[in-house]
Amino acid sequence: MAAHPLVVSVPDSAFVEALADLEGVDAVVWDMERPHPRGAEIRFAVMPYMTKLGLADVTRGLDALEVVQLQSAGYEQFVGELPDGVTLCNAAGVHDASTAELALTLTLASIRDIPELVGSQGRRHWEPLRLRSALADRRVLVVGYGRIGRAIARRFAPFEVTLTAVASRARAGDELVPHVHGIDELPDLLPDHDVVVVIVPLTDSTRGLVDASLLGRMPDGALLVNVARGPVVDTDALVAECTAGRLRAALDVTDPEPLPEDHPLWTAPGVLITPHVGGATDAMRPRAIALVRRQVEALLAGELVDNAVAGPLSAPQT
Repeated sequence: MAAHPLVVSVPDSAFVEALADLEGVDAVVWDMERPHPRGAEIRFAVMPYMTKLGLADVTRGLDALEVVQLQSAGYEQFVGELPDGVTLCNAAGVHDASTAELALTLTLASIRDIPELVGSQGRRHWEPLRLRSALADRRVLVVGYGRIGRAIARRFAPFEVTLTAVASRARAGDELVPHVHGIDELPDLLPDHDVVVVIVPLTDSTRGLVDASLLGRMPDGALLVNVARGPVVDTDALVAECTAGRLRAALDVTDPEPLPEDHPLWTAPGVLITPHVGGATDAMRPRAIALVRRQVEALLAGELVDNAVAGPLSAPQT
């Protein structure tokens, strides 16, 4: 008797096509908006990207489910709803290039006064020549030196900056930084850096990490770039610093999010905002599809899946 196929649910046909040549795999398209007729057979389920769906509703009736695969690197909102015996995997690696590109773009745009110059173009006004800031020779601090943090550092390095990295724990450096500092060293590092790029995951320990005290330790005129999660930064404290003209900010994420129309962050001087688009590029799709294929191949081979962040197949959290 032939073995039962590995039933995999995916958001669209591109994933189905990528799995079509794998023997023993039956891929079905499921948007998760309503129950799937084959829900009880699904063992590996891929969540839609940037979904507002919760796991509690999506996984109801999925009796054979073993793995839920996200297309985002962030996963904190799903952990509490994970059913017993199911492993949650994030998309670490999928968004490295896209998010790092945006971190660099936000930094360059802010430092080189691009929003001001775009506004002048809209008014058909030729700005008089004056010396403006440059990224070259800036001291850049990357807070969160995981995969995306390293991708950010790699993109900043050719711009003749001085790079410093901070992670949860101090460790040896790499080809980009001679030493990785521990998060406990962050307050002492801030006064010596012109650009602070935040790319930490949102956890209990990082929620509100960049508060009034830390912002107050940044030098006058420094730029805060947040491509992590909005709640990592104390929004009220940031608004106060930017309104006073002491700091600037370039933000792909905010708290709250979406940002209400009447929020003072919109009009605070020196603030550049993009609507959480860091990972949403066409570079993400082939990387997400390749990750799903690797995960399915691992299940077929009886091997551990990658990027397990919660559930029975995840590594213990230390």
